[in-house]
Amino acid sequence: MTSQNLPTPDYARNMKLIGHSDQGGRADGVQLMVNKGYAITGHMFSDGFSVIDVRDPRNPKPVKYIPAPANTWNIHLQSHEDLLLVINAKNMFASEEFQDEEQYYKGAIGKKVGTADTRQPGTRNWTAGMTVYDIKNPAEPRQIAFMPVEGGGIHRLWYTGGRWAYASVLLDGYTDYIFMTIDMADPTTPREAGRYWLPGMHTAGGETPDWDASRRNGLHHAIVHGDTAYGAWRDAGLVMMDVSDRSKPTLITHKNWSPPYGGGTHNCLPLPDRDLLIVADEAVLDNCQDGTKYIWVFDIRTPENPVSISTFPTPDEADYVNKGAHFGPHNIYENRPDGMVSSDTIFATYQNAGIRIFDISNAYRPDEIAAFVPPTPKQLMDKRPNRQNVIQSCDVWVSKEGLVYSNDFNSGLFILEYEG
Repeated sequence: MTSQNLPTPDYARNMKLIGHSDQGGRADGVQLMVNKGYAITGHMFSDGFSVIDVRDPRNPKPVKYIPAPANTWNIHLQSHEDLLLVINAKNMFASEEFQDEEQYYKGAIGKKVGTADTRQPGTRNWTAGMTVYDIKNPAEPRQIAFMPVEGGGIHRLWYTGGRWAYASVLLDGYTDYIFMTIDMADPTTPREAGRYWLPGMHTAGGETPDWDASRRNGLHHAIVHGDTAYGAWRDAGLVMMDVSDRSKPTLITHKNWSPPYGGGTHNCLPLPDRDLLIVADEAVLDNCQDGTKYIWVFDIRTPENPVSISTFPTPDEADYVNKGAHFGPHNIYENRPDGMVSSDTIFATYQNAGIRIFDISNAYRPDEIAAFVPPTPKQLMDKRPNRQNVIQSCDVWVSKEGLVYSNDFNSGLFILEYEG
């Protein structure tokens, strides 16, 4: 797509669109990685994942689509060097019980999909686990392993090379997603090493939840630095774990600010050189029915007592609350080692408010320094009933050179330059 017919943004400040792709007609994207000049994106509604050649960022070209197994999500993935890890889980948004989106974000999901209690043989029609691909040539991923799990499957992974990967997993006998460490010493035979859950989640072990049954007290995912895992535990907030013994993760601290705030904790990004933790709460309901969500800055000099010291400013140049669909944080760029790593500049997606860049050199006063809001999608990829055709910027990945890659539930891949 040439610069002459690139989409015209609804709003742009200090960011310039240089490339766009509809990803081969599968314009829905969830997690996004860029590896050796190829963007790899999981699909929310088209199933499977796609590879887009972005070696010329002004002329991205779809080169590969790998379909998911039947009734299975491949929405999240991680790439590092020559390995690609892809989740396999029940396709929740294709399931009857979650056609009302609110049902996915409320209550114990293991109860709703039937994995929290005794398994009923023959009732599962999805694939659960993690697929490993060799991507020496990212344009042609080659499967080298599959690690099955018993339950709903894996939601999201963290892997930056080496022996250990980390996952949020919906296993039989648990109310929601828990934390798992995975031994990748031999990438062709990955295996579970250890697990951690909040007390009350292991119903098969006789535990009983002590929280409101309407809450999603489950792990979205954890980012791991050194021997600490920083877990975003949705409506249960921040769960920091000691993983010095990968076979036996232990709790460092559990801090929750919901209520009074609306929950949905989605990312916990450590900035180790500054003893800071950036925590994003995901907006999960239309028109802010779950309240205004924030990206928080925590001081973690004392890991046992993280202290919130500021929040990022909320975009306000338009009436995003009433624009339709979700408004508020979804994902933040997680300082991937093969991309940009910064302790001062944070990149985030705000769903119907697009992509935002923030300067946090003063951690007590984060400042928005750039924004890009894509236009209305050409088509609605979301197959659920009563969804609005509104931009929902989902993920963001940033190269060492500062190119910003972002995708959307409906509108494809955007490649941007920061002009600040």
